[in-house]
Amino acid sequence: MHLQQPETDAILRGLQDSCTILSGFVAAIPEEALHRVRGEGFWTIAQHVAHLADVQPMGLGRLTRMLQEDTPEFIPFFPDEETNSKPAPPPPVQQSLADFQKGRQAIVDLLTGIAPADWARTAIHPEYQQYGVQIFARHILMHDHWHMYRIEELWLTRDAYLTSMGG
Repeated sequence: MHLQQPETDAILRGLQDSCTILSGFVAAIPEEALHRVRGEGFWTIAQHVAHLADVQPMGLGRLTRMLQEDTPEFIPFFPDEETNSKPAPPPPVQQSLADFQKGRQAIVDLLTGIAPADWARTAIHPEYQQYGVQIFARHILMHDHWHMYRIEELWLTRDAYLTSMGG
């Protein structure tokens, strides 16, 4: 796989910029909207922000393994299946944003320091046909944007137009 520097630079900028976008975006949302439940099975905005913070250590761990091990193997990560009980209430949104920033900065610092050839390192993951540093770094970015889109939708979309995530 031949990687071009502009692509990896764009991924790094996007990963860094997600913190600024999310923080500014959440600051514009009224406090009462952060914890509003929009429907059965819908996460609140605060839960989306907490989830983004919660997955940063997993992302850093996977990237670290890919850079230290030859073709590491991973198992799927389904946080809802990690616990058998009802999820705990999310922490205060400002704490989640701070945790997201801290975790993301560690990921950006790690990726900023790697050699261009390291972006092509591969791994095995049963969910994906291909997996590796560059794919996973891009995946993290797309995951951010999916949740940020969902946050915006939960905040601004009228009930009749809200996307249902059910089967």
